[in-house]
Amino acid sequence: MTPADGGSGADASAEAESDAGTEAESEPNTDAENPQIRRLSEWDADRLARLADEYGTPLYVIDTDRVQENCARLQEAFSAEEVRYAVKAHTGRAVLETVREAGLAAECASAGEVERALNAGYEGSEIQYTAVNPPARDLDHVVDRWRDHPELTVTVGAADTADRLRERGFDGRLCIRANPGVGAGHHEKVRTGANAKFGVPYDDVPELAESIADDFDLVGLHAHAGSGISGDDLSNHRELVRRMGELTRNVESRVGSLEFVDVGGGFGVPYRADEPPLDLDSVADATREALGDVSGTLAVEPGRYVVADAGVLLTRVNTVKEAPDATVVGVDAGMTTLLRPAMYDAYHEIRNVSAADDVEAISATVAGPICESADVMCENRLLAYPRRGNLLAVGNAGAYGYEMASTYNSRPRPAEVALSGGAARLVRRRETLTDLTELEA
Repeated sequence: MTPADGGSGADASAEAESDAGTEAESEPNTDAENPQIRRLSEWDADRLARLADEYGTPLYVIDTDRVQENCARLQEAFSAEEVRYAVKAHTGRAVLETVREAGLAAECASAGEVERALNAGYEGSEIQYTAVNPPARDLDHVVDRWRDHPELTVTVGAADTADRLRERGFDGRLCIRANPGVGAGHHEKVRTGANAKFGVPYDDVPELAESIADDFDLVGLHAHAGSGISGDDLSNHRELVRRMGELTRNVESRVGSLEFVDVGGGFGVPYRADEPPLDLDSVADATREALGDVSGTLAVEPGRYVVADAGVLLTRVNTVKEAPDATVVGVDAGMTTLLRPAMYDAYHEIRNVSAADDVEAISATVAGPICESADVMCENRLLAYPRRGNLLAVGNAGAYGYEMASTYNSRPRPAEVALSGGAARLVRRRETLTDLTELEA
């Protein structure tokens, strides 16, 4: 998809990039063909408008060419390591096929994600199943799939999970997830590294490794700090990696060499225009240095970084209401379409794609159709004056956008279009009201 040439109304709009009203500025690209981050202003506004007209709104648009570029940048930075895509960021087949073709392995958090990866053409040797308190039906399914794909790796975060696998006859490739006591991420709800829910307590890992080494093919250790890591959080991530290096050397002294050490992902992207993109080369160098000497391969598992700036959400204005304290702009996408603002108070850039060059900007609250006060995408955000029927674009919606969509309030989930090589195709049809009751008896 070609960047906008400056002639569209969306690019000349005066929306601010923060709720405080800072004037928007697009950071200059260090590489015009493959910039470190794709800003919302770089999407072709006319193309977005045509897609909305053809497929309706709300509509997710995912650019698989950009997904491929992000994969290539990760592989260049982590050239000697294994890069595994955290599938939960976006499980669409078009994305999974693109990521697989780009050479990234798949890290799956559920049996459903394992199934999606296999359906997208992944081999068992390219899949790591990292379970958190896995339900019995998940373990049953994964063990059944392992019998056909014996190179599949299963990660356990509790000794109890290893026992449950043994009871099911699993004796294959096993990885232990450790809790290193260090968390990081953009919100407390996604910081996993120090949360007791995730992983075997750090000091218990060596003993567990010894106790199960004869029953499984113990191939690695795993840890994950959290999601959306950037800025000051990078120091916490380095500390996690350092601890994992020490733990690996301890475990290897007891059970022999391991195949890999997976230090998770969570690499952040700049959702605000004044935030710089990650310097991936520096992150990769710091990660290697923090890990130190281990016999196995260093593995990372980014998700958000691969898909966030490859996606936008398109939504249509249906109501403009002047209230005493705000101008409320009602749209057809809500927290059931994009949950992150309600769930994490997350920031997403919003632009009025339909606005002409000289349209005045106003302070607006963009709200959805869900019967919840949390159903707002932004409050007091400068936005080119919206009118009924205008098209708004929401940036950095490729990660955890469609994945967290729901049918709450009995609202059907949106359609999704994938862009590749200049062509668009419908990859997920819009749900209908009939679909909502299809599973009911």
